[in-house]
Amino acid sequence: MWLLCGYPAGVSYELNAVIGRFDVLRRQTAGIRETAVAPLRQRMGLVPVTTQLFDEPAELADQDGAGPGQPCTATSPAFEQTLSYWSRGGPIAYVEADFHGGDGYQTAAVWRNGAKVWGPAHTWDFTGPREDWPINAALALLDVVPSSFERVSYHDLFLEVGLGWEQDMDGWQSAGRAARWAATYNEWHQEYLAKQERTARAVAEFEKHRRLPDVPVALDGTTIMGLLGLPPGPLIGAATRCLQDLHLEHGPLSREEAVTRLRAWAAEQDTGCRDR
Repeated sequence: MWLLCGYPAGVSYELNAVIGRFDVLRRQTAGIRETAVAPLRQRMGLVPVTTQLFDEPAELADQDGAGPGQPCTATSPAFEQTLSYWSRGGPIAYVEADFHGGDGYQTAAVWRNGAKVWGPAHTWDFTGPREDWPINAALALLDVVPSSFERVSYHDLFLEVGLGWEQDMDGWQSAGRAARWAATYNEWHQEYLAKQERTARAVAEFEKHRRLPDVPVALDGTTIMGLLGLPPGPLIGAATRCLQDLHLEHGPLSREEAVTRLRAWAAEQDTGCRDR
């Protein structure tokens, strides 16, 4: 059974963070030691809540009737002042989630223009519409929107913004530290897209060299190495894949045709092969 943020029942998930525009949070946390902003989608960022953000011990503000295991928002007067100050640069949300074995809760509150404007909202009942879950509702107030390609009966902004990328606070801390080199969200995002492109190219290159299962090949690897004068390696795999692709496109090849096609392919690849 799938519950919070795409995680199956039985998987633990923990979140205790401040969410807002990445560039705003970077400016507001610049003077706080050990604090890092993890990038999210839609130009958002996440600051893991650590002891460095508290100037005094936190007090637990319970919801009426809340008991052990039920949602409580960890706040202190100093922390609330910090959130109010940060929100002068743009709206921010304080969010909590804690799930173990499929059971847990969410809590969220939103600050804007120096004041708390919504929440805290709590729930441990996730049978209602996802749009009404506290974190999704808070993200909507931060102007996070569903993707244009989303075609489902509900909008899960939790997933949309990328809060499923990590499962615990250590993961978010690492993500924030890894992004410290970027001066702005645009700088991080350009490198993020470049990494995706490099990964896609690497996958394509791997697929090009991977032999297709159950597709015949007119020449075996030993014959290919002899014809091209090459040792075992990626080029032999690529040559085999080339012959398999030709089989799929044109049907079975005779040995003579396969040799001709193989030599033509090798010449295009600039393999340095010796004509045999």
